[in-house]
Amino acid sequence: MRPRVGVSSCLLGEPVRFNGGHSRDRFLAGDLTDHVDWVPFCPEVEAGLGTPRETLRLEPGPEEGERLMLRKSRVDLTATMHEVAGRRIATLEVDGYVFKSKSPSCGIHGIPVYENDAPVRRTRGVFAQRIIDAYPLLPVEDEGRLNDAVLREQFVERIFAHARLRELFESDWKPRDLVAFHSCHKMQLLAHDPEGYRVAGRVVSRAGSAPREELERDYTVAFQSTLARKASIGRNVNALHHCLGMVGHALDDARRADLREVIAAYQEHQVAITVPMTLLLHHAKGEAADYVRDQTFFAPFPADLRLRNHVPN
Repeated sequence: MRPRVGVSSCLLGEPVRFNGGHSRDRFLAGDLTDHVDWVPFCPEVEAGLGTPRETLRLEPGPEEGERLMLRKSRVDLTATMHEVAGRRIATLEVDGYVFKSKSPSCGIHGIPVYENDAPVRRTRGVFAQRIIDAYPLLPVEDEGRLNDAVLREQFVERIFAHARLRELFESDWKPRDLVAFHSCHKMQLLAHDPEGYRVAGRVVSRAGSAPREELERDYTVAFQSTLARKASIGRNVNALHHCLGMVGHALDDARRADLREVIAAYQEHQVAITVPMTLLLHHAKGEAADYVRDQTFFAPFPADLRLRNHVPN
């Protein structure tokens, strides 16, 4: 299943920046582009601004909120940008969104609001804020933060999970399909939030009795809310031990000790999580432990993205 991901067009190399250039990102336009379907969009071009163009900035509005202003000509584009965002929201069907950092329209972190040429506070870009308000559980990042290995892994994990859920609910699914989906995501959900996993499980328990639309809505909220919470080393270790418990009875003492040792090494920040995962998965396959083998926890995204090779700090 290929996630559909919204993206600021300039990050894929389209020459739509204010200076007529682009901000092509090597990871997005390189490694990731082989695995996702991009939905590129430049709100400033959609608002009628050409390339190159006069620069924009945020300024305090007459009430709460900010105005999106052309710096020199002093044209207020706030209403226009809200119209652009509204049209985009009406047709947007994506599993995640990557915005251009530091942009007064697309930035999602620390965009300065100027008063008398001095920054007085920081906020989000006008277009990005509208998208996030409309889709509060949508995985969103900017290309700058995706340079961080942990944030990159978390974002990619979430967009693939969203895509799998979308694929399920776009099909002619049966209650047993929802049960199977939830079952194979158990360890992944536990690594993010055990209580969220239980909330999602209570929704699944109504499969076969509750209306389909209600199940889709409630499970989507529970599933996406759980994955929105950051996975931790401790919860990852808990999931690894759950898996060990399922295959350990078929292993001898030496192999069980090896598994406990590498899980402890991960917990102590000595090895990447791929080390205990690879060993566990090897034993799960060898002992025909299908339940463990099929957990999305072990393969939440394509392996060739190499997102889990970092040792946790």
